[in-house]
Amino acid sequence: MLDFDLDTHLANTRSMLALRGQIEEAAQRIVDGPYKNLYFIGAGGTYSAALPYERLFQTHSSWPVRAVVGKEFILAPDPGFGSDSVAVFASDSGTTPDIVECIDFAKAAGATTLGFTGRAETPIAQNVDQVFLSDPGAWPMDIPFLLLAASILDKRGEFDGYDRLVRDLEAMPEALASVREQVDDKAQLWARDHADTDFHFLVGSGYTWGLTYLYSMCILEEMQWLKTTRVLGAEFFHGSLELIEKDTSMMLFKGEDETRPVMERVERFATQVSADVLVLDSKDFELPGVSDEFRGLLGPQILHAASGRFSRNLAVVRDHPLTTRRYYRQMAY
Repeated sequence: MLDFDLDTHLANTRSMLALRGQIEEAAQRIVDGPYKNLYFIGAGGTYSAALPYERLFQTHSSWPVRAVVGKEFILAPDPGFGSDSVAVFASDSGTTPDIVECIDFAKAAGATTLGFTGRAETPIAQNVDQVFLSDPGAWPMDIPFLLLAASILDKRGEFDGYDRLVRDLEAMPEALASVREQVDDKAQLWARDHADTDFHFLVGSGYTWGLTYLYSMCILEEMQWLKTTRVLGAEFFHGSLELIEKDTSMMLFKGEDETRPVMERVERFATQVSADVLVLDSKDFELPGVSDEFRGLLGPQILHAASGRFSRNLAVVRDHPLTTRRYYRQMAY
């Protein structure tokens, strides 16, 4: 496959799975400690990547957990954030300025800080109370975030089947490689057909909403300079559907969680109005070695693997590498 190295993928994904023991120990300290809440504090991709796991807590637990955008959180902090809080950070580069600033802010408030990154000598790795190091470039952070969330919930007695989830996660490196293979031909055709398309309308819900947000902003906008709209599936009816026309390119991120009926409703409307609807449905993919029990929860990982084939092929047909930037980290901001 174009721009995909199997050995690197397997090594990166397994390096995140290898954090399990450290994560479970941290989860036990959190459950046994004086902590009243937990905050996933991110920026851009790391904020959107945390949204499924904020939702996991919100649908399974009475313990307060929020995902927040770091810079805004500094300017308008939650009154409940303080010395009895846990602050969780992630950064592939380990140098994201807003995250570095947020760690300082969290530590000044007395919060316990945890960080996920693949780069040990970076400000983020050096400044948090506990760092979890995967291989450099290991991304997305769904596996460690899911392990942390599910382990905490399990130890609180609020998650059934943690050991079974772990077994499924252990099969995910190979399963995600298979997802890429299953979708690549479709991704190549879509990329060729959309080389000149300058606007895409994205819809997702439930556990896939964070990926929808990320793919719209961090991939199509930041990495391809394409105009997008991203809408939560349950809100699509309330105004946004008026933008759809016959030639509107739509990307629907359809998972297998409780909100699937929302996306089925969106799909019914979209395919009646637009002739250009791409449905990325996690249900369409075989996952060798993975049970059906947690497929809804694994939706972000499945669709991240699938959608990545579309962006990589699109970058080639548009002659626009995913690493090209005009402004981000190129000029003062």
